Amino acid sequence: MRVRAALLAGICASAVAFPAYAQDTDDELQAPAASGNVIIVTAQRQAQSLQEVPIAVSAFDAEALESQQIENASDLQLTLPNVSFTKGNFTGASFTIRGIGDLCVGVSCDSATAIHTNGSPLFGTRLFETEYFDLERIEVLRGPQGTLYGRNATSGVVNVVTAKPELGSFGAAAEFEYGNFNSIKARGMVNVPIGDSLGFRAAGFYLKRDGYTTNLFDGSDIDDRDMYAVRGSLRWEPGPDTTVDLMAYYFREKDNRMRIQKQLCQRDPTGVLGCLNNRRDFDKTNSNSTFTGTLGSSEFLAINGIPGTLGLNSLYGPDAYANFVEAPDVRVVNTQFTPEYFADELQLQGHIEHNFGNISVGLTGIYQETSIDSRQDYNNGVGAIPNATVAFGTLGALAAGALGPGTAGYFTPITNALFDGNGNLCVSDTRLDNLGAFDGARICTPDGTQFDRSNSDNKAWSAEMIISSDFDGPFNFLLGGIYARSDLSENSYYVNAFAIDYITGLLGSFTSLGAGLPPSYLGTSFFRNNTSDFSLESFGIFGEAYIDVTDRLSITAGLRYNDDSKSIQARSTLASFLTPYGSGNAFNSPFAAQFDADPATPCTAVSPVGPIGSAPGCEAFQERTVSFNEITGRFVIDYEITPDNNIYFSYSRGYKSGGINPPLQPIFAVNESFAPEQIDAFEIGSKNTFMNGDLQVNLTGFYYKYKDLQLSRIIARTSVNDTIDANIWGLELESIIRPSYNWLINMNLSYLNAKVAGDQFFSNPRDPGGGDPTAVIIKDITNGALCAVTGAGANTFVGLVNPGLGLQGPAPFPADGGIASNGAFSICSVLDAQTANPAFAPLGPLAVLSPGVQVNLRGNRLPQAPEYKASIGVQYTAEFDNGMSLVPRFDLAYTGEQYGNVFNGRVNRIEPFVQANAQIQLNGSDDRWFVRAFVQNIFDSDSVTGLYVTDASSGLFTNIFTLDPRRYGLAVGAKF
Repeated sequence: MRVRAALLAGICASAVAFPAYAQDTDDELQAPAASGNVIIVTAQRQAQSLQEVPIAVSAFDAEALESQQIENASDLQLTLPNVSFTKGNFTGASFTIRGIGDLCVGVSCDSATAIHTNGSPLFGTRLFETEYFDLERIEVLRGPQGTLYGRNATSGVVNVVTAKPELGSFGAAAEFEYGNFNSIKARGMVNVPIGDSLGFRAAGFYLKRDGYTTNLFDGSDIDDRDMYAVRGSLRWEPGPDTTVDLMAYYFREKDNRMRIQKQLCQRDPTGVLGCLNNRRDFDKTNSNSTFTGTLGSSEFLAINGIPGTLGLNSLYGPDAYANFVEAPDVRVVNTQFTPEYFADELQLQGHIEHNFGNISVGLTGIYQETSIDSRQDYNNGVGAIPNATVAFGTLGALAAGALGPGTAGYFTPITNALFDGNGNLCVSDTRLDNLGAFDGARICTPDGTQFDRSNSDNKAWSAEMIISSDFDGPFNFLLGGIYARSDLSENSYYVNAFAIDYITGLLGSFTSLGAGLPPSYLGTSFFRNNTSDFSLESFGIFGEAYIDVTDRLSITAGLRYNDDSKSIQARSTLASFLTPYGSGNAFNSPFAAQFDADPATPCTAVSPVGPIGSAPGCEAFQERTVSFNEITGRFVIDYEITPDNNIYFSYSRGYKSGGINPPLQPIFAVNESFAPEQIDAFEIGSKNTFMNGDLQVNLTGFYYKYKDLQLSRIIARTSVNDTIDANIWGLELESIIRPSYNWLINMNLSYLNAKVAGDQFFSNPRDPGGGDPTAVIIKDITNGALCAVTGAGANTFVGLVNPGLGLQGPAPFPADGGIASNGAFSICSVLDAQTANPAFAPLGPLAVLSPGVQVNLRGNRLPQAPEYKASIGVQYTAEFDNGMSLVPRFDLAYTGEQYGNVFNGRVNRIEPFVQANAQIQLNGSDDRWFVRAFVQNIFDSDSVTGLYVTDASSGLFTNIFTLDPRRYGLAVGAKF
């Protein structure tokens, strides 16, 4: 294929401070241009000039990453057009390109942005948590890659290319940095030649700093970092036509990183919703709206024949956070539970390439292991139990035998487990063996904390072969195939709280007492959504043809066959079956066989006793298998107007496989699986160099027709996925200007219009009434979920049914809450049954809708899709007579308005933000050393990059994710 030398060393997305040289290229590629050197990328799986590739691709070499202070994925997004990045709610992240990102959440979801190391795909990588070090470059391909990267790359590709050993020469480099927050960072590299044909390179980094966030509970700093990574690379060239590369990489982090930065809420005084629908205030959800607030209430217990004095709260009284004051600062929290965070990743990669004349054959394999384990306060707050004195006093009396002879043994296990005798309240620990507080596995704090845990262990490997040609004639080709397998052996999400243990113990004890069974609690005494096994098997066969129709006109045509198979074994438990105290693992209970993890598959016959899994009986796990296959590809017409000006048009078909939704509690009904995504993408672009290389201007326009875009929502504390259709179009301008030899300026601008296409109906979790003023939003006190009663007589209907349950009638929400309907506590199933009662016929048609009234999303903007982005970077190099140089640089990046979810509205709006960085570097006369002063986030902006709305049973609070606060410091480095 033809590769023309660009006149300006540049990066599509941003400027470089120093020339970038390619490795493993022919003499033509290495030849310097008039003003610099060619940036080489492998966007088409072959070494090519960046300005020559008919793809919207940005590349950052090592010097550009350093000069622009791009240390991780959060930094990388700032200067890229139509790209955004945010951390996710469950230890994940979303790298969104042109409005398409990782909006699907779950173990069976695939990433829309394909992440690669040296061209090999990664699964569940922790790459977004580490720091960049010793890289050759980072390539970001925008748009669906229907052929060469194919599988799932509907938004684009991020390819991290590591630095390879240099043969025949010794080299070393070291850098030390100290900054505010007592930040210490060290990076180093050593390159060792072993003879003429073998070289070894070792590199690594270490970072340790204090926390960004103050914990008012004990005055500590949390959200710190303590991490390191090492990489070893070996290159062997036994002959002029053969190259062998081996790489081993390990990353480890153990600290108190926070998964979420802050929880925000416009507090709902009625307790029906928990948080209202108009603003994100610095306040805490009304915990009467939560699962523990409803089941632990005096009203719920009384309905079930249990003394109301055991209730931790009243639905119509103060809640646990009634007196809690939320600090109006995203960097200040108040929690009794210090976050815990552990992550590690191992990568082993091998690549061999041999040239058979004009035919090159490459084989690449990678093996990967990843682990993640994180715990954090679920509400980031310290609550107080409103009715603690009465409730605990009543429980103590029951434990003393107040219900009569032989009854004390039903309640003493609760008091022994949940009170440590020192004034502390105890909570079940989050153990993989399902042991909890009733088995001695507990965590005790003054107020009975609540926390969650997210953990995962995964192994994956892939092998890919590519055969490509380099003929002198007008025709060339590339053929390839890839096989990949990923196996997840453990993935769990827990929610633990004192109130859950208390409720499961109380309900289980009264149930077992009434049935004459051994004293029991309801297991599990915590929420756990557990995937015990997930496997992905994928293969693809692909090829492209490259035809030079004339000296100026070329055509690329490619096809790919994708095949994906997924299987999963999972279950969700919370108060699901009686478990005798002292059983150990809850599933050792003789009643566990009655637990049905798969309601869609009828139990053959429920065995009243016997270990789980005994036949006949119910299913211990829900097991599902799905398969998808698709043909994708691309067609490109590329025309050379002049040797320095190109224009291209492309069509790409992209695909991302579907998946399996996790099992929920039987009261909730969702689709078991979700469909694959499909995208038809049309793009026109122009890459231009003017003024003898002093000006580079690249323009791109695109239009996407998207079908079945995967979106996540929370139901029953679990993320499930739906699909919608969307239309997306946008423009991108990237430019580099060199007014004189010493000046370098980069400017980028992008516009994005990403909206829901057609009629798409969903219930808004923040407003189940759907804006209907005649509807009544119901908080179901049996599970904390929401439903809506509709019809002209809905308010009268609920007002007549509720007194029979000991509950009050509907009441309005605050006028500034963004909710048109009234709300009430009730039981959705009871209301649904009563709609058929002839006594209520005069009220007109009535309906109970769960989870609420559906609204049309047509025209709503997609989440994490900023409408405008702009950036500018200015760099000046002052050269002195003694050979030293001083290089100041300033970068400014603007990210426009976006929304945190597809329902849009003021409450989901993410405000525009500006990030500014600056640095000044003094280089030695021989470039052997440097001293650099830097500052990041000059304005100390609390820039919000994303948000996540939790479910109704948790109170509808909003978790937000932010960029780092202002950082500054000094770095020194040397190389040999």
